[in-house]
Amino acid sequence: MGRRGWIILGLLAAAVLAAHLSGLSDWLDLGAVKARRMELLGVVEEHPVPAALGFVALYALVVSLSLPVAVLATLLGGFLFGPVLGTGLAVAGATAGASVVFLIARSAVGEGLRRRAGPLYERVAEGMRANALEYLLFLRLVPLFPFFLVNIVPALFEVRLRTFVIATAVGIVPGTFVYANLGRELGTISSLTDLVSPMVLLAFLLLGLVALVPVGYKRWKRRRSPDALPAVLIALGLAAGALTAAPPGPAAGGSAPGVVAPAVAAMAA
Repeated sequence: MGRRGWIILGLLAAAVLAAHLSGLSDWLDLGAVKARRMELLGVVEEHPVPAALGFVALYALVVSLSLPVAVLATLLGGFLFGPVLGTGLAVAGATAGASVVFLIARSAVGEGLRRRAGPLYERVAEGMRANALEYLLFLRLVPLFPFFLVNIVPALFEVRLRTFVIATAVGIVPGTFVYANLGRELGTISSLTDLVSPMVLLAFLLLGLVALVPVGYKRWKRRRSPDALPAVLIALGLAAGALTAAPPGPAAGGSAPGVVAPAVAAMAA
């Protein structure tokens, strides 16, 4: 990594450290937001357009600095602007912030890594470029992968900015809408944990597997394997069943054993 890369990474690290030391993430605390929610709602009612633009800018800042308050910000967006507009504003802010991190990573790390990489990197990069949209949609749809990490990894494999933006903007919509919809009850939420039921998370996982169907079909078409197409169809059926059965509200706990593993195995077959 060259001098420019180190400078960019140093500035980003300094910005993240400053944000944490300033107490910004503490100010965006559940208790503080709940206490001021009616005041914020009044601001939105008086100045709807500036408030919406400010919310998008704040959300982009939260994502670009990797502050651990994105879920709370999404809940707040749903409370202030409603689930539909709140989702749209949160998606816009998250996509903008993620794109900033992606561009910084591509500029600071990507070029140096590509110069030093060997044949394994080239093989992985080729597969990533050929199916970048599908892979990124899977990573965005499934809420198991760190958002910050998914912003960086595509930058290391020469994924185009346009593909990254489309996959991010589309892939985060389902999860964002769920939390924005829950934001309508912001005053009654006492904890940010266990807001979403395990079946909803399972539905996100299987929806992500659906995004990989084109990749499976390409491999089946290339290899003409008689076992690959049934596996894809099985995964589709499981996804449809889970999406139909998933309850929309939060749950107190529980799990859904024995469903996730067969779905993953079906896609990997």
